[in-house]
Amino acid sequence: MKSTSAVKKPWMGLLAATLTVAAGAYAVAEVTRYAVHDRNRPRPPVVTPAAQFGQPPSDAIILFDGADLSQWQKGNGSPATWEIVGDAMTVTRKGGSIQTKRSFGSCQLHIEWKTPEGVPARVTDQNRSNSGVFFMGRYEVQVLDSYTDDDYATNKTYADGQAGAIYGSHPPMVNACRAPGQWQNYDIAFLRPLFDEKGNVVRKARITVFHNGVCVHNNLEIEGTTSHKVKAKYTPHGDGPIGLQDHGNPISFRNIWVRELPEQPYLIE
Repeated sequence: MKSTSAVKKPWMGLLAATLTVAAGAYAVAEVTRYAVHDRNRPRPPVVTPAAQFGQPPSDAIILFDGADLSQWQKGNGSPATWEIVGDAMTVTRKGGSIQTKRSFGSCQLHIEWKTPEGVPARVTDQNRSNSGVFFMGRYEVQVLDSYTDDDYATNKTYADGQAGAIYGSHPPMVNACRAPGQWQNYDIAFLRPLFDEKGNVVRKARITVFHNGVCVHNNLEIEGTTSHKVKAKYTPHGDGPIGLQDHGNPISFRNIWVRELPEQPYLIE
């Protein structure tokens, strides 16, 4: 599942270095400023949870609710052309991969996806309902038909390419796939990487993934930008879009929302 990296700009390395220094200074101040149970310590802002599980809380940014593709575009900036039926959008023939118009760093993402029923048994491996969810335009969580039970033949592929994998790097801890035709979901917490002034990574990206309510990655360090048949590695970059891949298969997506996450001092080295 080949990834198209975000466009690199000269100021990105400097920006990342500045954020690293500022965040580091904040971390020191935050952990030494307050005593235990200090009543002067600011309380967290209130976020109203949704009435139903899986629905967006009050501070979520809605990326797709079934209405339109106004939050999405192709990589070249042209309008997204995937098909909308009911409350879902589906990859269309030659629709191309799409990405959010907005850029994000650390975030919480909820996304629901479905692979089609009736795919011929002869279609296997990475051609069986293939797509992917990209963070910052470069770190991919794989989407694939990896369902298996006693009555359904396993789609055998490489472990770091099955559903829930950090593609080309880390297989999921378990296979939590539902059958084709059933809606599935990812709930993902993503922590952006940090770089120093020379472009060296000082904190790798981290990710926690729940697939259908099952934890398949727990605070996992990502090794670098997703590539095809090449070891992942880092290059300095700023924030980037959330992307959905067109791999030539009609995958459907719905109920997509994201929450931007602030930097947490104890996670800065």
